[in-house]
Parts: sequence; structure tokens; C-alpha cells
Amino acid sequence: TVYCQAVEKQLKICGFKRNVDVLVLYLAGQGLRSFPSLSRFHRLRYLWINNNKIQDLAFLTKNYCLTELYLNNNELTDISGALKHLRALQILLLHDNQLKKLGTTVKELKGMISLQTLNLFHNPLAQDPDYRLYVIYFLPSVQLLDRKPVTQRERESALHLYNRDRSCVMQSIAFGKRVHTPLGTTAASSRCTQPARRLMIPSVWKHSDNAHLLCSFCRVPFEDPEDAVLLRAMTRSLMEFSSVDWNKVATCQERRLQNKAEEPHKKLTIRFR
Repeated sequence: TVYCQAVEKQLKICGFKRNVDVLVLYLAGQGLRSFPSLSRFHRLRYLWINNNKIQDLAFLTKNYCLTELYLNNNELTDISGALKHLRALQILLLHDNQLKKLGTTVKELKGMISLQTLNLFHNPLAQDPDYRLYVIYFLPSVQLLDRKPVTQRERESALHLYNRDRSCVMQSIAFGKRVHTPLGTTAASSRCTQPARRLMIPSVWKHSDNAHLLCSFCRVPFEDPEDAVLLRAMTRSLMEFSSVDWNKVATCQERRLQNKAEEPHKKLTIRFR
């Protein structure tokens, strides 16, 4: 068959005499529609079977060591149950196929914690309006998607879109602690001794039923834009550093030998936002 001839040709070119020695297999552009099982090459790591006419991937059920798999330019319509066991995959190219179900396809790839490069463009599923953000959120290990690097801004947008509660928490918390400061006051700071400003919140909001909605996360229409900035600054997490001159602190032996009362230690504390 065409498959057997292609495999034997590759083994001869690479000089492989035993199946266990085969780490690389190049079978691209052979016009093949299906493959027998590749389980005899159980140490196979790199496989090119792109530019064929493949419609199913049942022949990959035993190739757990694959790290790079090139399946682009085939006739795949569904990959359910065919790839989820390939947890060592780092590069997976599936572009130019006929994959239609975005959720099903991404679910199949969720277990690939080492997957860094993924191509899904030129598939019907890529027409989904939130396709890219969906893939970025549910496959966080991917660094290069459809030949474009995944940016931090895209990760934040994906988190906000698919897990808004967690996104709000991450925006409001820093260093694991949040400090709530009443409006109209500012926290003590070694760098700022200016008197507190009075926030000018529109009167229509003060006496309306929506007054309880005023918070640092709401876009309140302040009369002065700087008031919105100040409100956000006053609700940020507080950083605090303390320092003590340990040279002036008596040791246990010194405390036993001295009869005089020990002076209180001087502690320097700096707080800033």
C-alpha cells in the first residue's frame, strides 16, 4: 500500500532498523486518507502527516511520547477522543481542516499542559466572534496561537470575559490584603502630608436609590474626573514596611545583667499606596 511504501522509505532514508529507534516520521503530502496504527513506533516524538486527506485519527491511540504533531491541510471534522491522551504535545498544527465545534475541540486539548504552539485558523470554528479569547482562557499554556504570540492584555480580556468575578477580585487585591479607607480621608504616608480632598459626587447620586452602588468598581459620573482617580487611589491595597535598629536592642544576657528598665524600642513604619 501507499502507506507501507511511505513508511519503509522513511525508515530506509533515516537508517532505522528497529521500530523502537524511530523518533521522527515524515509522511506529509502522500495523498493518504487513513493510516494503520502507529503503535509499533511507541517512542515516536515528531510526526508530519500534513497535506493528506485524513478524516480520523484512530491510528494515534498508542503514541504517548509525541511532542510535535503536524495535522494541517487534511479533512478532519472532529478530533473528539483522538488526542487527549497526548499530554506531552508541545506543538500542534490543525489549521486548514474542517473542524466546526470550538467547545468540543478545545475540551479535547485541555489536558495538554505542555502545549505551547497551536494553530486552528482556516477552520469553521475560527469564525466564532470570541474564538481567540476562548482558546486563550481554556488553554492557558498556549504561548503562540495561530502564528501570533498571546499577549498579557489578551489573557486579561479572556479572564474578564469568561470569569468576571475572578477578574474583579484580581483587580482589587494586591499583596493578599485590602485596606478600606473612608471617603474623604487619606492613609498616612511618609511622602504625602497634603490635606484630604473632598470628593464632589453629583447630588443626583447622593439622594437617589442608586447611592448604594457607589464603589471603586462602578463608573460613577463624578463632577471632577480627578475625583474618580482619587477614589480609586484611596481603595488600593496598602503596603507597609517596618524597620527596627537591632543594634540598640539588648540581648538576653544583657537584660539579665542590667537592673535598669529597658527603654522602648524605636520602630520606623512606612506606609504608602
